[in-house]
Amino acid sequence: MKVKKYLAPSMTEAMKRIRGELGSEAVILSSKAVYKGGFLGLFKKRNVEVIAAIDPVSAPLQTVTKHDPQQASQVPDVDQSGGAELLKEIEGLKDLIKRMQINSSDRKYPESLQEPYDYLTEQEVDPSLRSQIMDELLEKWFAFKQCSTAEEIQAWLEESMLAILEKVENGKPGLQKKYINIVGPTGVGKTTTLAKVAAETILKHDKKVAFITTDTYRIAAIDQLKTYAKILNVPIEVAYNFEDFKRATERFSHYDYVFIDTAGRNFRNPQYVKDLNDLIHFTDEMETYLVLSLTSKQKDMEDIYRQFATIPIKQVIFTKADETSTFGAIFNFIHTHKLGAAYITNGQDVPDDIEIATPSQLLKMALEAKKYERSS
Repeated sequence: MKVKKYLAPSMTEAMKRIRGELGSEAVILSSKAVYKGGFLGLFKKRNVEVIAAIDPVSAPLQTVTKHDPQQASQVPDVDQSGGAELLKEIEGLKDLIKRMQINSSDRKYPESLQEPYDYLTEQEVDPSLRSQIMDELLEKWFAFKQCSTAEEIQAWLEESMLAILEKVENGKPGLQKKYINIVGPTGVGKTTTLAKVAAETILKHDKKVAFITTDTYRIAAIDQLKTYAKILNVPIEVAYNFEDFKRATERFSHYDYVFIDTAGRNFRNPQYVKDLNDLIHFTDEMETYLVLSLTSKQKDMEDIYRQFATIPIKQVIFTKADETSTFGAIFNFIHTHKLGAAYITNGQDVPDDIEIATPSQLLKMALEAKKYERSS
């Protein structure tokens, strides 16, 4: 069956085009008024959108002569050899189109695919990425002749989301370099995150660790890191300038890892990143992690990343997973910047409330948020 959509200024013009291209045996499946153009919502031009179909190998159907879409879409008696099957196919197609055009522009997928689409929308997955995922689901849905179960569709959704995460290196922080630098804007939980990663390195991997803090803008930040240093029984140095930083690195030269806590300041001020470059010597012995809060707006995350683009970022660490129920930002960020996540944190407890951000763990968090919303 050949199906085609026509947009014309009137039904008469649409019928002429349908007869000219599909022939007099074409069947009208649906028609509706649409409005195009205009300025500031005014002076829009009314058009007619018509979907017509023809089966070139079937028995002749009723000639389309009337402008009433309901009358024009009726199919007359057909022979017993294949007409009934064609009639069933046409009615099924009409029903599908009707379901795909329900009420609002958001409901643009068949009923069985609407739930995955709504979920991606609720999770604030970027529209372009959402369309990409839905195109994959729609392709499989047609390949299985529209007979897939809800469980199969859910499995397809998880497979598509997992594929996005697996295109980059996630969940393998590795700590391959001696100096571990933690950067990010104020309020994202850098100091607590640093303490969590350091605690894991000490307790799970039995490594010798030291701290350096360059966050001299907030006395509370220095005190906080000193408290963590005391609890973990590790030495700490405060660096007010490059000379202090250099002396601290020399003092800790025999340690396995040196964790560096940086100042949390307004990320919109480019001077912040310049000061970091002046204070910290980013050498081949250092790997840097950018901390982003999942409670931030997507645009703010993008602005933060661009601000730190002059610094070689190995991976990101997503914080405050326990303070949000939407995880689309993770998929959006990873897909856009092709930069993986090392850890994800979900609370304030040290050394707990931190997970290695494997693709399966990130997907699990996103899916569990969906379950929580349903039960609440």
